Amino acid sequence: MAQSKRAVVIGGGIGGLTAAAALHGSGWEVTVLERAPSLEPVGAAISLAPNSLRALDVIGIGDEIRDLAAWQGDGGLRTPSGRRLSRTDADAVAARFGGPLVLLHRATLINSLVALLPPEALRPGGAATVVDPGDADRPARVATSDAEVEADLVVAADGVRSAARRVLFPAHPGTDYSGFTTWRVVVPVPGAEFASHETWGPGRIWGSHPLKDGRVYAYAAAVTPAGEHARDDEKAELLRRYGDWHAPVPAILAAARPEDVLRHDVHHIAEPLPAYHRGRVALVGDAAHAMPPTLGQGGNQAIEDAVVLAHHGGDLAAYTAARLPRTTAVARRAVRVARLNLMTGRAAIAVRNTTLTALSKVAPALVLRGFEDIADWRPPQRPYASRQAPAGNHQRSTPSEGRLHRTR
Repeated sequence: MAQSKRAVVIGGGIGGLTAAAALHGSGWEVTVLERAPSLEPVGAAISLAPNSLRALDVIGIGDEIRDLAAWQGDGGLRTPSGRRLSRTDADAVAARFGGPLVLLHRATLINSLVALLPPEALRPGGAATVVDPGDADRPARVATSDAEVEADLVVAADGVRSAARRVLFPAHPGTDYSGFTTWRVVVPVPGAEFASHETWGPGRIWGSHPLKDGRVYAYAAAVTPAGEHARDDEKAELLRRYGDWHAPVPAILAAARPEDVLRHDVHHIAEPLPAYHRGRVALVGDAAHAMPPTLGQGGNQAIEDAVVLAHHGGDLAAYTAARLPRTTAVARRAVRVARLNLMTGRAAIAVRNTTLTALSKVAPALVLRGFEDIADWRPPQRPYASRQAPAGNHQRSTPSEGRLHRTR
């Protein structure tokens, strides 16, 4: 019997665990090395669009996650006073892109991914460093705190500050500050009933989204200098910036405790990497293409990466060819959207808001065009069927070489 190929995954986040599950399902012997003492994620939510849900179909949990969809009715964009700029209907999104948009706690997704792996594959509390990326004639080597491990494939899913990226591409300038910071909170809000929405103010945005488990996921972003922090606590900072915005923002802030609020400056890779691999090491997710969260695609693209990587197996040149053009385009679009929704000039904001309102009234479908070529992606292999997707989608898979449904 042929010996199974060995893969080492550095990083136990969503991208790393999806890659581990996809490789394990393809017959690889997988070990996941996570620096943190447990695989419990940071206490925030994630938005999964139809593109990543189709990728999760490949490993068998797409419909499980779709069942957690909670967005119903009219969502859309508002101003801080509550005036609507545009409407986005949940059913219209699902009909246009072949499935729902699902917001769920990261822990829920992590648990579903972990359940696909044998317990012995998971090694939390194990920092890892790429010592040698290997080549066609020798395996890659990864150093842990107590040993060196050889692997036919190393998946580096070690995040925006990726040490593996620096080893593979030491001349690359790394990440840039995106110009804004973000806050996130997941809390129960008794009696809160509202549709998902996002609100745009001068240099600030706020999003409120109900989750299937009854809690509310809220996020905020504001143009700030890098490294700045509240003089007291981050809940107080949110109250200063957003406390007089429309409902349900005040109620969400009232329900949150200071310790519930997470704050992180946003960094992205402005200069694309020359490749997403070197030797036998492949970069996945933020390690390869960190982007602003303004399209909600960071985690989605990591999930796509993982499934495409497993599809190509050891052919990392094919993985780079399939993923680098798409993720570069998505990342650049996320930067452009950040400039749009975090505008600070009054005149520019007035023009933006007037345009959005007019488009929403005259041609509502145009509001969704910014999501085209993102949400309609299909994975490079079957199955990706969904009982919630239109039956026609089952015949639209892409060729086995991993080309995208659309590439522009």
